[in-house]
Amino acid sequence: MQTLFGTPYLIELLTPKQDDEDFEARLEVFAERYRRILDAGAAVSIPDNPMGNVHFTALEVMDFLDLPLDGERTLLHLNSFHLKSDMEAFLRAAADRGLKNMLVITGDGGPRLPRLEPSDIGSEEKAATSVGLLRYISREYPGVFTCGVAYNQYDPPERERERLQRKIDAGARFVISQPVLGADPVVASLRDFGIPAFAGAWMSKRVDLLMECVGLEPRADEQYDPAANLALLHRAFPDFGLYLALLSFKRDWSDLLTRVQPDVASR
Repeated sequence: MQTLFGTPYLIELLTPKQDDEDFEARLEVFAERYRRILDAGAAVSIPDNPMGNVHFTALEVMDFLDLPLDGERTLLHLNSFHLKSDMEAFLRAAADRGLKNMLVITGDGGPRLPRLEPSDIGSEEKAATSVGLLRYISREYPGVFTCGVAYNQYDPPERERERLQRKIDAGARFVISQPVLGADPVVASLRDFGIPAFAGAWMSKRVDLLMECVGLEPRADEQYDPAANLALLHRAFPDFGLYLALLSFKRDWSDLLTRVQPDVASR
């Protein structure tokens, strides 16, 4: 069972968007949810401007709220859509706060988001990518962060496997798949790479949103049951961690997070 973060579960939590009308109320919701995830014995995973939408950074939010950061059980994402000065400030602040874990991705851009130049990270590639970012972090912050990467099993498998090997060669130490619907053999093959792996679990009935996120034609699935799919993933990937996206905070989680031990949840 994968417990890289002291727990097999990563639960995704978004910071407020910068254009939220009542962002102060959204900040309080973030704080409540952050604490709930840790109290449940899971780790918190905080995306970086997901889908190209501009959000406050996790560290900005935590500083504003004076919210303690659990450096072992918090995973911050970093993508390539930043000014170099902002990226450096983010990495320095994360290091100063004792954050251990970083998910490094190329990311989604948008009209309001600048993008790193390859020269900003010492890369000779045509664009700044997750591979270039991994090399930069390994070079500039040696031994500070444990960096992971994403894996899109919906892309052609051979190409994606080659990409993953390049990421591992650049310093990736764990991998998180896109949400898995059923016992996907392509995701199972991540075992071949010898690094900790996490299978994505889509915890919303909106399968059409998942298809949009991974770049496929949106389709509805009225029969999809997120809890039943998670139970299937528990059985199919007993040695993987699980990354829960769009998990409802309105329901009890005790029937979902079945691998959490009582002593972990009470820390």
